[in-house]
Amino acid sequence: MGASRTLTSRERALYRTSTGLVLAVMLFSIVNFVFNDHFPFPNGPEGAFVHLGFPPYFKVELTLAKIFGVLALVIPAVPFKVKEFAYAGFAITLVSAAIAHFGRGDARNLSVLFVVDPLVFFCLLAVSYYYFERSHSLQAGARAGAVSDHQSAA
Repeated sequence: MGASRTLTSRERALYRTSTGLVLAVMLFSIVNFVFNDHFPFPNGPEGAFVHLGFPPYFKVELTLAKIFGVLALVIPAVPFKVKEFAYAGFAITLVSAAIAHFGRGDARNLSVLFVVDPLVFFCLLAVSYYYFERSHSLQAGARAGAVSDHQSAA
C-alpha cells in the first residue's frame, strides 16, 4: 500500500510542460501549413513542402493528421490506444522532418537547426509519452488494487 498510485507533482509538471511544448509546436506548424507555406523560407519562391520535395496533397494529409493528433492528446475522453497512435504519429513526423531537412541539405545550406529542432521536440515527446504511459499504468494498478481490496472485503 506504500506505492504511489499517481504521478508526483514534479512528474505531473514534467508531463504537462513537455506535452504543452510538443502541442505548441504542432499547432505552430498547422498554422504555418495553412497560412504561411513559405515559412521558414521567406526569400524563396517555393513553399516548404515543395522545397522538401513533397507532393502538394501531402500538406493536406499532414495538417489533418496533426489536427487529429493534437485533439487526441488534449481531449481527456479519448481512449488510451488512440492517444498512443497520436504519440506514434508525432514521433514519425518529427523524425521524418529531421531526415527530410538533412536530406535536402538544409543543415549545410541554411542552418543545422532545421535538423536539430525536430529532434529536440522528439525528445520532449518521449518525455511526455513516458509520463503519459506511467500515469496510465499507475491508474490501472490502482484500479486493480481497488478491485482486489473490494473482493477480499466481500
